Amino acid sequence: MAHALRTTAEDFVEGLKSFERETITKELLRQYVDSQRLTPDALKPYTFFRDDFYTRNLIYRDDLFEVMTICWKPGQKTAIHTHNGQLGWMTMAQGEVAVHNYRYVRCNAPENQNVIGLDCLGGATEIELERLRTEECANNGCVITVDKLQTIHQIENVDPAAAGCISLHVYSKPFDSCIAFDLQKHHCYRRTLSYYSQLGKVEVEIDAPSPSRQ
Repeated sequence: MAHALRTTAEDFVEGLKSFERETITKELLRQYVDSQRLTPDALKPYTFFRDDFYTRNLIYRDDLFEVMTICWKPGQKTAIHTHNGQLGWMTMAQGEVAVHNYRYVRCNAPENQNVIGLDCLGGATEIELERLRTEECANNGCVITVDKLQTIHQIENVDPAAAGCISLHVYSKPFDSCIAFDLQKHHCYRRTLSYYSQLGKVEVEIDAPSPSRQ
């Protein structure tokens, strides 16, 4: 791992914006995210925990980049989901999460993958995914990435610490929906993504999470 510089969220974003003048690649951004580690204190304005579900908290967004924290209480996890064909990078500022990677094998609606601007429309009622490796992502650990080949995963907070986990996510390009998989019911669907807070301000207090919150 590269030597990590401690920086502010604002400086981190300014550094990201400097890449917008060149071709954005998985490795180029991995090196940058690896070298610019944000502390829990630096992310405090964007840190909100809920007992009933994890929270997605927007730090910055433009046409090329989306930066957010996700705050996890013990046991909270995402649905198995895609990233709409975009690149993504994740590090931990606090705690440790498990990332379960999957590979698409087959479904009964493959034609729904042939659509402009989206990775898939969803709607399959028979799905086969192969579970691959599980990666551990911890504070000062490696950068977890998603790309156009490995795009399906599930994130789970396996850290029992009551303080909770804080992860930092960068996506290029931003995306507002994804495919979520319910392997018990053997179906997938496209779902809209939302933020719990934007720029440090809670948007809407939500009383209950959706069944497969991403």
